[in-house]
Amino acid sequence: MLDPAPASQTDVADMLTPDFVVIDVETACSRVSSICQVGIVGFRDGREIFEYETLVDPRDEFNVFNTRIHGITEQDVTGKPCFGDIHGIVDGHLSGRTTVAHSYFDKGALAAACRIHDRPPIETVWLDSVRVAQRAWPDLASHRLGGLAQYLGIAHKHHDALSDARAAGWVIVKAIDHTGIALDEWLKPPRKPGPAPRPAPTGPLSGERIAILGEPRDGRLACAIAALGGRIVSAVGNTTTMLVITGRAPFSYSVRNSGAYRRAEQYRRLGGTIRVVSEVELDLPAIATSFTEAEQARAVGNVKE
Repeated sequence: MLDPAPASQTDVADMLTPDFVVIDVETACSRVSSICQVGIVGFRDGREIFEYETLVDPRDEFNVFNTRIHGITEQDVTGKPCFGDIHGIVDGHLSGRTTVAHSYFDKGALAAACRIHDRPPIETVWLDSVRVAQRAWPDLASHRLGGLAQYLGIAHKHHDALSDARAAGWVIVKAIDHTGIALDEWLKPPRKPGPAPRPAPTGPLSGERIAILGEPRDGRLACAIAALGGRIVSAVGNTTTMLVITGRAPFSYSVRNSGAYRRAEQYRRLGGTIRVVSEVELDLPAIATSFTEAEQARAVGNVKE
């Protein structure tokens, strides 16, 4: 048996090419160009493949307000490179790639620093991890990075550029895993859900008012429920009879902490009759089969009469 050919330099380079990179910067004062720390992390196939971090001399004043936030002082950056010195490194990591930042503050800071230091703008495709988190976990009260890190179990030291970049990258990885939406789809504007499907006039779910967690109101699950007579409602309310959660139980922490789940549990504690079931537990194919068999039996009975 022949030994496999050694990997070419191109193959190795492809294995090291990130699917996306994440950047975070800290600033010395209210001017967004005053970058004093940069952190960059590369991700491929749901894991970290490289990191880069440096303190930066902003060539600007340090405001006490900013220092209280990130702890970086003028003394800390003495002798450190300015942004103009590291522009080529940052550009090498970001240029031509998908770059994630938690809000577009970092995008504006890089653009301003490029202008101040007379460097060419960095050409990259930006993805806001705040928007991704809002879409992946819409029921969370806040989508700040610190709260998301705690909610998703991500190790995080807030306002450290490298730690912030790493945490924002894991938000993207977990959002892809949670929703099944691939990276390239996150770069597209989100599709607005259409109206809920109209319920069939008769069916085993007639009279049920059903909210869905995990899919849009016009998705596959909603259409299957409506075909069996269930009415799809957009949110859990005091007239909702069922909350159906995609997948199977036991439910994840993110599901149990969602607004829809918590509202359903609150109505149940107050004596409401709302049921919380997984899609697997509901078993729509079995319901449809039983309904069809019952209809056929009634039809046969009517003929014999």
